[in-house]
Amino acid sequence: MASVNRVYAARLAGMVVLGPDGESIGRVRDIVIGITIVRQQPRVLGLVIELLSRRRIFVPILRVTAIEPGAVTLSTGNVSLRRFSQRPGEVLVLGQVVETRVRVDDPDLSQLAGIDVVVVDLGIEQTRSRDWMVTKVAVRPQRRLGRRSNVYTVDWQHVQGLTPSGLAMPDQGVAQLLEQFEGQRPIEVADAIRELPAKRRYEVFNALDDERLADVLQELPEDEQVTVLRQLKTDRAADVLEAMDPDDAADLLGTMTPADAEQFLRRMDPEDSEDVRRLLSHSPNTAGGLMTSEPVVLAPDTTVAEALARVRDPDLTPALASLVFVVRPPTATPTGRYLGCVHLQRLLREPPAALVSGIVDTDLPSLRPEDSLGALTRYFAAYNLVCGPVVDEESHLLGAVSVDDVLDHLLPDDWREREAEPEIVTAERTT
Repeated sequence: MASVNRVYAARLAGMVVLGPDGESIGRVRDIVIGITIVRQQPRVLGLVIELLSRRRIFVPILRVTAIEPGAVTLSTGNVSLRRFSQRPGEVLVLGQVVETRVRVDDPDLSQLAGIDVVVVDLGIEQTRSRDWMVTKVAVRPQRRLGRRSNVYTVDWQHVQGLTPSGLAMPDQGVAQLLEQFEGQRPIEVADAIRELPAKRRYEVFNALDDERLADVLQELPEDEQVTVLRQLKTDRAADVLEAMDPDDAADLLGTMTPADAEQFLRRMDPEDSEDVRRLLSHSPNTAGGLMTSEPVVLAPDTTVAEALARVRDPDLTPALASLVFVVRPPTATPTGRYLGCVHLQRLLREPPAALVSGIVDTDLPSLRPEDSLGALTRYFAAYNLVCGPVVDEESHLLGAVSVDDVLDHLLPDDWREREAEPEIVTAERTT
């Protein structure tokens, strides 16, 4: 398939990146260009490529040997595995330029004179020196009353506003960024957002709905979670905390001063804040501090079919779906008397009409809220479990601890930011 020397940047997003032998390396996630205070034609510096391991790296554009309709091919498989970090003068096309407001002074497009238009794409072209330059800018007038405007292609020199100060203007749109995140896991969205400049991160966080923001927030380091929460209006922050898993909300509020945490708790729905307050009453590195107050809890007269329907909930983690807990009413934590648990594998082997009370495992020991992190790791290792019940002295089920919560506290605080792979070859990178 023939290589092309002119392409629109947005069409590269998600495109497969191949090594010289045709092996898949990853996918294009953004294009890095150079924009300076002095008005010069923007030059393409390289690509942000997401490896199969989800790490995002920078590959200089001179390492690209071909851009074809279905793939980008590199001239070498030796690239730097250092995580991408934006440098001064570098600008992300999809992350920063797209949806920027600019003005057009093209005499052939008098209908655009004096009005704000937004950038929807950049056309890049390879020169005889093998450099790639921004040659075209696709723009459209801002939408009115939901009507979709026409897209116009303009030579870059007729566009005013593609400058560092122009890109720093507030209230930039994020619709195309959000489209990129559709279908991605929260951890992948969190990784992508963390690489955006602070201004764009704030705009994306404001645009996400409460549920999506809660999921993404849980994948950020705690100090960044606190920063995001403080940037939101108090009522919005309370809504996001309500959408988070109670244990994650408690972990986040536990890093704040009691006065600051109380400010958010008072704005939350009383039913949601009660669960979080209960978790905050336990030491953070104990079963009570790590547990979730919302495991799958069933009454004894629940059928196997009903139990399987509950564990099919897509919002449940695989760990929490591995066990259902059987209790006397009430089934909301803290529950009535804890009777035992039923393993998912057992549910799959039983008739749908059977009652869970007839297949309860009463021999599995339970955890106490004061059990230490070390005791939890021994418990999971000894009984080959990924989830365990937390029961108080009066035999009330308080919640459940899952192995992912334990791992999160065993790993270093900065485990999300650490380099997981060694750097193989450092590619030259200039602005």
